[in-house]
Formats: sequence, structure tokens, C-alpha cells
Amino acid sequence: MKRTIYVKMRQRLQVPPDYKLRLGDVAQMTGPQEVVAVLQRLPVYQITEKDKTHVVLDAMKVIEAIRRHDNNLEVNLFGSAATIVEIIYEKRKVNVFFFAVIWLLLFIGSGLAIIYFHEDVSMQQVHQRLYYMITGEINRKPLLFQIPYSLGLGLGMVLFFNHVFQKRINEEPSPLEVEVFQYQQSLDQYVLVNENKESTKQLEDD
Repeated sequence: MKRTIYVKMRQRLQVPPDYKLRLGDVAQMTGPQEVVAVLQRLPVYQITEKDKTHVVLDAMKVIEAIRRHDNNLEVNLFGSAATIVEIIYEKRKVNVFFFAVIWLLLFIGSGLAIIYFHEDVSMQQVHQRLYYMITGEINRKPLLFQIPYSLGLGLGMVLFFNHVFQKRINEEPSPLEVEVFQYQQSLDQYVLVNENKESTKQLEDD
């Protein structure tokens, strides 16, 4: 009687260079406990320098490894058909000079963007008009509106990005995090299509 193993490929995995991938690394498995314990330790792929930054491990390789170990096992596959393996190399130390230059450029650029926007919409004239409508007096520098508005602008950015330095305000993802997530999804899809050699095959005419 054949025993059944249920396999679900992990979507993404990060490993160091020269790492030997095992079945338990790239897939979740359930079934007879003694069988799963052995299968999880089976080697399935060896990371080499030729792999560079990404490897796509197709589910067929996992099934082949299980079949080589025990051909009497029935394998049921669920979820994704491949796992993206990202190879993480040792990070270089941050250059303080370049960090300061980039931070300064971003700070000045974002400040100029805000200034240009307010100039385009004539925000100062709006504040002057509001001040005149409420008080009946003409004031070229209505600080009563400008100061709270400036503070509210900064507070609004904090609430929009849902972060105070490294601390998250609540569990809701910020629009920036959603955009990064969508970008990562598109990147993963690209890697799955272009790095998975098993999914594309070029036939040559005889």
C-alpha cells in the first residue's frame, strides 16, 4: 500500500553562499512522521558561484528527489510550483560619506518638491485670504495658519508612512510598503519566468 506525502513549496527562501539545500528548506511536508523526518534531510540542490543571486527550484526536482529515495511514495503537490532561492552575500560596510551625500540630496530634493508645490498652488495667498476672511485684517505673514499647517504637514507624513523612525504606529501597511510589496511580487514573477530553466525550452530544427 502506497503512503501519501503532501508537499507545499515555499514561495521564497534566503540562504548564504555555498549552501546545500535540503527538502525541508524548500518545501513543507506532511504525512507519516517517520517518513517526513527522513525526507526533510534529503539534499536537493547545492548553491554554487554560478548561481549568482537567485535560483529557482522547480517542484519537479523535489518530486524527483522523493522518488529516488522511495519510489513507493505518492506525492501530492499543493500551492506554488517553484521556490525562489535568494542568495544573501555578506553586506559591505556603509560608507559614511556616500550615506551623508545621498541623505543630503534626498533632504534637499524633497524640500524643494514641497516648496515648488506650494508655490504652484499659491499656498501663501490662500493663508492670507483665510486670515482675512476670519479676522477681517490683511496680514502678509499669517503665522497663525502657517505654523500649524507646517506642523500638520510633518505629522501627516508620519501618519501616511505609518512609521516613527523604526517604530510602526499600527499594523496597517503604509502605501509605500504596499508599493514595495507589489514591486517584489512583479520581481518574483520575472525571476520565476526567466530564471527557471525547466519552464522554458528552445527546440532546434534538425
